[in-house]
Amino acid sequence: MVTARVAIEAGIADYWYKYVGLDGRIIGMNSFGESAQADELFNLFGLTVERVIDACNTALIN
Repeated sequence: MVTARVAIEAGIADYWYKYVGLDGRIIGMNSFGESAQADELFNLFGLTVERVIDACNTALIN
């Protein structure tokens, strides 16, 4: 059984919980209504390479 699951969503993250399970990690937004350049919003919401790597490593450890 695969338990190390990571979902990356540039929109609302809520829908991914059913796919990643309790031990999975989700990187995405939990709010709406922000407006700016994409690179600024990605940094604001943590949609960065570093955060993806950390989430993958954490999912593998658990």
